[in-house]
Amino acid sequence: MIAPLEVEAIRRDFPVLERDTDSGHRLVYFDNAASTQRPVAVIEAMNDCYRHYYSNVHRGIHTLSEESTRAYEAARQITADFLNAASTREVIFAAGTTAAINTVARSWGDANIGKGDVILLLISEHHANIVPWHQLAERTGCVVKFVPIDDEFLIRDEVITKHLAEHQPKLFAFGAASNTLGTEYPVQRWTQMGHDAGATVLVDAAQAAPHWAIDVQAWDADFVVFSGHKVCGPTGIGVLYGKEALLEAAPPFLGGGGMISRVTVDGFTTHELPEKFEAGTPPIVEAVGLGAALTYLQNLGMDRIHQHEQRLGTRCDQGLREIEGVRVIGPQPEHKGGINSFVIQGVHSHDVSQFLDGRGVAVRAGHHCTMPLHDALGVTATARASCYLYNTEDEVDVFLQAVRDVRAKFAPTGRRRRRRSETSGDSPADSAKLTS
Repeated sequence: MIAPLEVEAIRRDFPVLERDTDSGHRLVYFDNAASTQRPVAVIEAMNDCYRHYYSNVHRGIHTLSEESTRAYEAARQITADFLNAASTREVIFAAGTTAAINTVARSWGDANIGKGDVILLLISEHHANIVPWHQLAERTGCVVKFVPIDDEFLIRDEVITKHLAEHQPKLFAFGAASNTLGTEYPVQRWTQMGHDAGATVLVDAAQAAPHWAIDVQAWDADFVVFSGHKVCGPTGIGVLYGKEALLEAAPPFLGGGGMISRVTVDGFTTHELPEKFEAGTPPIVEAVGLGAALTYLQNLGMDRIHQHEQRLGTRCDQGLREIEGVRVIGPQPEHKGGINSFVIQGVHSHDVSQFLDGRGVAVRAGHHCTMPLHDALGVTATARASCYLYNTEDEVDVFLQAVRDVRAKFAPTGRRRRRRSETSGDSPADSAKLTS
């Protein structure tokens, strides 16, 4: 049995959780799928670097440069261990998940994708795992196809098999977990299915890395990406893991200092991995912060974090389903973690978020960078509550009571309902789909 997290002790590591909101209520931070908060260990590690040894890396032979270089490369080793990568040569620091996917699209994609080739995605993908492939299609003439979800907000193995067989994609790129539905997908199994169909596989682990133990060697995916700011680390840094042979063969995306071995008037030769893909001054202090964040999570235990989030997520899900007029946009709790998106009949999600903020509860409202998914569901926008390791059952109960109060205040009746739909952006067709 996995020992539970000591949440009250953990909360003391996060100073922001001690504050009240403008409404005078104690903050309940349920916007973790967008970005997590930072523990003192991360703040202090970055502060220590700036105060005591910051300098540019890999270029100087003076004390500060050597110390910064050691700290920067130590963070890469921590990241490789976090992912169970075979080598630090397979760990590239990028500006975030978006930058990492764009790097794959611009380097491996431009070199390997041609006219008529298919890139297969899930309809639940974040825009960061859609737009770069649309851009690649504009450059190369390839085609982007999507795997749909069913009425239970799930994607079955047989549907993946069908689309892989039908489209024979050159690339199968999918999120390990949906940032809107909360669904956790079987990464290792789908990667094997993609490989069996002849596809290269990229996994967007932005919503997995903060919550589960990741083993890229067991997954066997060709590329895996995630962001620092979703794993209690700083913004401005993310990770691109790639199998060494693929990274060696792919041309660099950005050119400049750091990624070169030699430059002449006639051309250049690239540096070895991983510097080959890290042009310019890298995110030095951010890497130090990321290393501290991953160490913090590892010390807590990724299995314990996942168990805690699933318990809170289930409490949220079941509580929401018990409120009349509320519909959860996502599968049953056994298929997801701590993310719950929902709609309240006759109330726009922006109004829901604003009302909850008045109770101190921070949730996200909108399309969550998943417009194709929302379009497919016939939903204009949703509200999203996402739990993390420092959230408590009491906070879930505060959230659920606030949702009940939203429903009670804005319960759609007659003329009021018509007026709300006319001004909220929800069309009558949307309302019908949400309540059917």
